[in-house]
Amino acid sequence: MLNKKKYNVNGDSGIKAQIQFADQKQEFNKRPTKIGRRSLSRSISQSSTDSYSSAASYTDSSDDETSPRDKQQKNSKGSSDFCVKNIKQAEFGRREIEIAEQEMPALMALRKRAQGEKPLAGAKIVGCTHITAQTAVLMETLGALGAQCRWAACNIYSTLNEVAAALAESGFPVFAWKGESEDDFWWCIDRCVNVEGWQPNMILDDGGDLTHWIYKKYPNMFKKIKGIVEESVTGVHRLYQLSKAGKLCVPAMNVNDSVTKQKFDNLYCCRESILDGLKRTTDMMFGGKQVVVCGYGEVGKGCCAALKAMGSIVYVTEIDPICALQACMDGFRLVKLNEVIRQVDIVITCTGNKNVVTREHLDRMKNSCIVCNMGHSNTEIDVASLRTPELTWERVRSQVDHVIWPDGKRIVLLAEGRLLNLSCSTVPTFVLSITATTQALALIELYNAPEGRYKQDVYLLPKKMDEYVASLHLPTFDAHLTELTDEQAKYLGLNKNGPFKPNYYRY
Repeated sequence: MLNKKKYNVNGDSGIKAQIQFADQKQEFNKRPTKIGRRSLSRSISQSSTDSYSSAASYTDSSDDETSPRDKQQKNSKGSSDFCVKNIKQAEFGRREIEIAEQEMPALMALRKRAQGEKPLAGAKIVGCTHITAQTAVLMETLGALGAQCRWAACNIYSTLNEVAAALAESGFPVFAWKGESEDDFWWCIDRCVNVEGWQPNMILDDGGDLTHWIYKKYPNMFKKIKGIVEESVTGVHRLYQLSKAGKLCVPAMNVNDSVTKQKFDNLYCCRESILDGLKRTTDMMFGGKQVVVCGYGEVGKGCCAALKAMGSIVYVTEIDPICALQACMDGFRLVKLNEVIRQVDIVITCTGNKNVVTREHLDRMKNSCIVCNMGHSNTEIDVASLRTPELTWERVRSQVDHVIWPDGKRIVLLAEGRLLNLSCSTVPTFVLSITATTQALALIELYNAPEGRYKQDVYLLPKKMDEYVASLHLPTFDAHLTELTDEQAKYLGLNKNGPFKPNYYRY
């Protein structure tokens, strides 16, 4: 049995200075004097190798430590078909959703164009994604297009409680809160799937956990499910494994490898959010720091570009000679992790693999080295190896832990090896609009496809659909596309309206 260390969370203390002008005194006196508590929600997660969670939330609720599963909550319409942290936060979540809508032009355009047609009428979509303001806009768009939705979170740390509350208040059955335990995580998924009088006919997944749960617990449901839409590397890998084994019993759409996901979300989103996540958790300066980025796919490329621009010295590890050559041509030093592990200040994983950073690497790191993961899965850093009696865990702040060796050396572990940006910061809304629109169109395509168009296999989105998603976002930049003349189109052998590139084209 693990020798658990207690985390102490100290609230604000000391003298609290207030400056009140005479005409403001009454207004100040109206303000609540109760200071919100910080609560620690511990999770024991098999996928994160039985972790102590440093997930924390801020609230002034007196029952903050009560599990949402033990609360009796109803929205203003009297419905209790949801489980969120605090339904009273709905108003704040609604404001965040309204802000996100301004940066998601394609989804809003799709909602307006297709609302009259209701292309998802009759669709019953069960979803498992990050629950943020951006995915809330997607969910409400699906609802506007005629779908019924039930939703759970794909990550125990990434849920925005106020957004989940806003969705529940609007009538969406949402089961998610920040800082779920492993048991909570699967319970929430089960509450979405296992409900009397309602059975899903479409799946929208991010990571494959929802699909896995239905295969494991309710395989008969696939008799009525028309298709699966999956957006992550991890989830897509699982789907291809099922397909190869002949166990995939419905068509699946691989959104992760669509051009609009790979070249925008994976690259541009991570290019901005890596700095945000590191800054919020560590307050560090990047100039002159030595950083090793494990993996030079689109996520790795985004991380490296951002850190290089901030003046960091960036090393790259890679197994693929093509990606490795790209890293070299982009000016990065290609190394093996063992060659630089003693000297680097930050280690970032983004490979989609497992045990990229092992206990041996962790033992050799310098004092105060920062370790974090930008991949979807929490398997890249061997966090399990750090849960031994000789090492001390000390919480610094939410999602930040010191792991201390007997000789006093410590590393800074962020989000317990889970996805840094969505666990510790936020992500650019506009880029997520591109991915969310792709997901919505994939759902529409699979749901409305005539029988026989898609077999029990994994498919990429049609090129025309990728181009359509991109075109919906161009007006934001007041961008003007050049149109081919008839002569030019004939010369190139293209339709004037696209698609403009063959399926094998590498953007």
